[in-house]
Amino acid sequence: MENPFRPSAGATPPEIIGRAGLLDEFAYGLRLGSGAPGLLTIFTGARGIGKTVMLGAAHDLARENGWAVISETATGGFMGRIGESMRQLAEELGNGPQGRKIIGVSAAGFSLTTELPPERQVAWRNLAEELLRLLQSRGTGLVITVDEIHAADRAELAQLAASVQHLIQDRLPIGLVFAGLPAAVSDLLNEGVATFLRRADKIDLHAATVRDVEASFAETFAAAAFNISPDLVRQASEATGGYPFLIQLVGYFLWREAEKNQGTLDEDAVGRAIDAAHRRNARTVIEAALSTTSPKDMDFLQAMAKDTGPSSTGDIGQRLGAKTNLVANYRTRLLAAGLIESAGYGKVDFAIPGLRRYLSSKPTD
Repeated sequence: MENPFRPSAGATPPEIIGRAGLLDEFAYGLRLGSGAPGLLTIFTGARGIGKTVMLGAAHDLARENGWAVISETATGGFMGRIGESMRQLAEELGNGPQGRKIIGVSAAGFSLTTELPPERQVAWRNLAEELLRLLQSRGTGLVITVDEIHAADRAELAQLAASVQHLIQDRLPIGLVFAGLPAAVSDLLNEGVATFLRRADKIDLHAATVRDVEASFAETFAAAAFNISPDLVRQASEATGGYPFLIQLVGYFLWREAEKNQGTLDEDAVGRAIDAAHRRNARTVIEAALSTTSPKDMDFLQAMAKDTGPSSTGDIGQRLGAKTNLVANYRTRLLAAGLIESAGYGKVDFAIPGLRRYLSSKPTD
């Protein structure tokens, strides 16, 4: 057997642990078509929790049900890229416009530039209506997925939301699936034209239970005839914290250790795998998330790292020697950045798996 674990951004893992039933409403919406509530879905959660994987699962489910899918990341110009993708789909379904000439392809943006007669230069919404009516005549529709909306230009997001709202009002078969950090999604739902998205099926992703991870690891390693004790399976499972990206990382490095040791995973091998997984998580997730954090915000995070669980904002203020209003400002910024999350009245906790461990290992001034 080849290593089945895929610890790469957005890669589909061999098993999506702890997510059973989350796409049931979306799947029902694909059956019902236009206006079904499940066709508006928003995934939120911390970095590394599996939002992109869930978008991929929705993408695959839509395709399996015969729907067209356009997948985008909310970097600048994503509305234009969606428009070009819709134009391509419409032309593939129809006979194609007269005089169409491809004049350039951009692999980086996955966009197609075409030279068309003036009458074909239609507005984004008209193009969407044309495509959706073609799909509707074939008993299907279009699903648009947009990842990382926390990084998006809000004007573009508002434009997309307004356009989709009109398409739904026209009873056209359109689905929209978003993913983003919780604070960004909350802001979006409270802003002007995007408020209709409050009716969306909002799914907050949380860590899987360690018991589910343990069962999955045990089954996967047994199928490969690897020799590992139940206690070590439990130790490896607990090291993931139930976070999907760490599940893939720990599983990946455990598999590599087993290959090096003729299928045997002893205590030393499991320890090496766990350490390697956390180092990779620190490089790929944590350091990227901290790259734009101010020194004052880092002081706040370091003060939190002194606790073994959720931190009281009062305790943090005392450690920093900061007034209540300053602590509140730091808290707001870090919530918006997806680095911390509310843990009850007056308490916060780390939102990224491994962040406490990472900060605790760093020397402080």
